[in-house]
Amino acid sequence: MPWNKKDYPDSFKNLDPDIREKAIDIANALLRDGYEEGRAIPIALDQARETIQGNKESPIYEIRKHSEGWQLKKKDSKKAILIEETKDDLMGEAKRYIQRHDGELHIYADDGSLQEKLYD
Repeated sequence: MPWNKKDYPDSFKNLDPDIREKAIDIANALLRDGYEEGRAIPIALDQARETIQGNKESPIYEIRKHSEGWQLKKKDSKKAILIEETKDDLMGEAKRYIQRHDGELHIYADDGSLQEKLYD
């Protein structure tokens, strides 16, 4: 099914409009070439981001233990973007923030070890 500016995959919803439009074009071309939707969507996302943004690296954000609970901060920054009492309270808002900023999220455990990477 071809997509358009008003009807597109949910994973395109939070993209910058220029990237979304390019991803729609690429995904439709992949469908015409016989790709299944499940393969066309991630390929289109990657290619659209690279085409529009170039090869710039995605910023890395971290969720780490903080004196007041848990914090979201940009890697190597001293300033917190968000602070919540619990990691669970921080996760939802942090994920939305990372997606809006096309970033990668590194989640750390209580002991400071890397627990998980999202959106890389």
